[in-house]
Amino acid sequence: MHPVIGISAARETSQWGVWDEVADVLPASYSQSVERAGGAPVLLPPSVPRVAASVVRRLDGLVIAGGPDVQPMRYGERPHERTMGWREDRDAWELALLDEAARINLPVLGICRGMQLMAVHAGGVLEQHVPDRVGSQQHSPGGNSYGDIAVDIVVASRLARAIGARGAVRCHHHQAVSAHPGFEPVAWAADGTLEAMEDPQHPFRLAVQWHPETQEDAGLFRALVAAAAAAP
Repeated sequence: MHPVIGISAARETSQWGVWDEVADVLPASYSQSVERAGGAPVLLPPSVPRVAASVVRRLDGLVIAGGPDVQPMRYGERPHERTMGWREDRDAWELALLDEAARINLPVLGICRGMQLMAVHAGGVLEQHVPDRVGSQQHSPGGNSYGDIAVDIVVASRLARAIGARGAVRCHHHQAVSAHPGFEPVAWAADGTLEAMEDPQHPFRLAVQWHPETQEDAGLFRALVAAAAAAP
């Protein structure tokens, strides 16, 4: 049996063929990464939060995918002038998924926005515009481009066991996690930006600020699928 891995998706106005309408969408690279790792991907578009428990109980693992900024009111701050595009329905849905995932100890991987939302879910706070601190756009060059960032990873971490202790990653984020209750920081960029965190009390609750689904090495997805297969 292949572990069933739910992946949060977006609801956006989209175009394909003759159609131009609201659709549930996610880059195929997420599902393909799960498939290559031996899992069975299932897309989880925004829905009413009250059904999250019924959904999560049918999963073996969960990916909170990349996407727009998290609503700053979720972590008690006013929006920075560069914070925009948040989706109330997606925030509420994914937070409900995380509620249930925590309740049943489901393996979870957060990617980019997913890391930020996991920190907010735990009571943390976000840095709303990283370029204000680092003085460059290296983490998000603009448009659909990725920034190539070198990260140093804590050697004894679950993350290092999955992908090694140092490497180049592909980033597309202008925000970052500044407070993360319950999570240990396990990877940083040279400019001090936190690039990964994990829950030391859980077999697999891990989040990265970069986009592993865009790279050939699927070590993180293999680790997630292995944890999902091993979960009771």
